[in-house]
Amino acid sequence: MADERPVAGSAGTTGLAGTAGLAGLAEERVDHRFKALPPDADGLTVAELAAERRNLFTGGFTTPVLALSAESVAHNLALLETYTERHGLAFAPHGKTSMSPQLFARQLEHGAWGITAAVPHQARVYRAFGIQRIFLANELVDAAALTWLAGELNADPEFSFICYVDSVRGVELMDEALSAAGASRPVDVVVELGAGEGARTGARTGADCAAVADAVAAAGTLRLVGVAGYEGEVPDATGERVRDWLRRLVALAADFDAAGRFAALDAGAGERIVISAGGSAWFDAVADVFAEIPELSYPVLKLLRSGAYVSHDDGHYRHLTPFNRVPEEGALQPSFRLWAQVVSRPTGEQAFLNAGKRDAAYDLDLPQAQVVRSGRDGSVRAATGIEITGLSDQHAWVRTDEGAELEVGDWVGMGLSHPCTSFDKWQLIPLVAADGTVTDYIRTFF
Repeated sequence: MADERPVAGSAGTTGLAGTAGLAGLAEERVDHRFKALPPDADGLTVAELAAERRNLFTGGFTTPVLALSAESVAHNLALLETYTERHGLAFAPHGKTSMSPQLFARQLEHGAWGITAAVPHQARVYRAFGIQRIFLANELVDAAALTWLAGELNADPEFSFICYVDSVRGVELMDEALSAAGASRPVDVVVELGAGEGARTGARTGADCAAVADAVAAAGTLRLVGVAGYEGEVPDATGERVRDWLRRLVALAADFDAAGRFAALDAGAGERIVISAGGSAWFDAVADVFAEIPELSYPVLKLLRSGAYVSHDDGHYRHLTPFNRVPEEGALQPSFRLWAQVVSRPTGEQAFLNAGKRDAAYDLDLPQAQVVRSGRDGSVRAATGIEITGLSDQHAWVRTDEGAELEVGDWVGMGLSHPCTSFDKWQLIPLVAADGTVTDYIRTFF
């Protein structure tokens, strides 16, 4: 029988997030550490508070409060599962978006191969919650982190870890640290191909990539299992330019295979060559080009890493999502809504809300006023003639058109842009059904 350990590209188990760790989150006590939660819930466990199924608007929550739509999250999880299955892609969504073990577990339940990380702290969080497959989309040269990684690999033969390498020096540093740490099995690595001159990380030329691969072959603590990169950094990206770069990535894998650089893989154990790309803006191009991958000496794990889909947004990714180009494949739904109250209405053209930079993502776009909930009777109306024009630390600056209905005490629901900097401002986020019932609380670890 083939070895079913989930090593690089194997067909083994995905390893759902540790149930004990998730249960521990449910037993955490609610108190002042968590913004917006009802003061009268202090001392309850998260599970006990969730069981009360309080209403977001009448259940004692304070403003500002960030809400995550339960229905939209479920829709988005199912959509990407269907999409990746349809296109023959494996999926390791980038966990940096949410840093939420509860959402990781749901992503794995929806068919994810593993979870992507960017830095050692994220990988440590993943391991604390039982993630068995981690793809670290960065070169890892921190000796302390490599010592930790060696310990994880030594202690758990079922743990699979893959990371980038993009420099000979980086390979040398990894080998030194892993050797000193007594790593019992090699760390699987993929050579990162840079997206072009002036792009972010990655070896720039085929010769550079070959030199890195040679260094890996000479290192006793590393094993080359594939190639990877990030098409979102292609300069002046267009569909044609992105596809050209993705074809370069595929050609690099084919060249490495022809040169016998993947000979350490064990086909009998179900191991595969890893070819990985895919952010949240061009995964349609990834699907198209990866469908053209030629037959290689080993089967190929076509690994997509998009992460922002789980919550989507009302700004940056709403404009960039590939589903705009392929509407027949479906559509993601924005899941975030930040609720704040009007605390000042100094003139007929100006108002201020009690949410600011500490509460709302603002690195790409300002929040968008979407709906107003009356502070008098709870009725909800469109935020017609209401615009967020700026943010202070704890205030949103609002401009109102003549005749716009808005008074002190009203709640304003805002759509947000950029999921990564929305999640990271909130440690415990109410998961809210369409009728306002809070069904659960999403814990984050940033």
